[in-house]
Amino acid sequence: MIVLASTLAELIVAAILIAFVIAVIAWSVKVLREYERAVVFRLGRLLGKPKGPGLFLLIPVVDRMVRVDLRTVTLVVPPQEVITKDNVPVRVNAVAYFRVIDPTSAIVEVADFGLATLQIAQTTLRSVLGQHHLDELLSERDQINQILQQIIDEQTAPWGIKVSVVEVRDVEIPTSMQRAMARQAEAERERRAKVISAEGEFQASTKLSDAAEVIARHPIALQLRYLQTLLEISATNNTTTIVPIPIDILQALSARDTG
Repeated sequence: MIVLASTLAELIVAAILIAFVIAVIAWSVKVLREYERAVVFRLGRLLGKPKGPGLFLLIPVVDRMVRVDLRTVTLVVPPQEVITKDNVPVRVNAVAYFRVIDPTSAIVEVADFGLATLQIAQTTLRSVLGQHHLDELLSERDQINQILQQIIDEQTAPWGIKVSVVEVRDVEIPTSMQRAMARQAEAERERRAKVISAEGEFQASTKLSDAAEVIARHPIALQLRYLQTLLEISATNNTTTIVPIPIDILQALSARDTG
């Protein structure tokens, strides 16, 4: 019995040791995907370059790993209340795309790089849009997006963050301002219509003036025009035909009567 108890105790100890070794190996062996990196700290100190992708080993208890995702992250900037340069209150939201290009800086230089990037994006959005007029905000969206991207990228660069795109998505304008803009657009369309009509009248009068000069130099041209007019009148199905009489004929008859 004593031998059996001793053997059983040895088996239990061996099982415990095997389980402990398996647990240590499982904790020590790490596998990272292609888009992941691991920043390793050994007793609190940074250990060289980031690990991964693939298989690598850590020393149990001594090493601690922080996993970093290198894929592009979509960052939605909540709606922000902005006062434009011409004192118009607008509500603007945006979206930014960023990714980690330096895992070590993203972990060591800032506590939470995602939250920090969001805060920078919010403050930059309010600051930049407040320096532009409402018309610029609506018509020069691409240029404003580029300015936002450059400023945010410069501020996040020390954290190992690359901001590739910033897009202003929606611009909400007060209802009263929308009505005023609609009236302004309608007035602008009416102005353009009047200008186009005036330009057409001017061009027509210019052509008539040129035609009058040609007829004055070549009187026979008036007779040809007269015959063409008669041809156009006779081509229609009219019961009454009006025959125009040139003014010079009337003037000649009037002169004969007075004579």
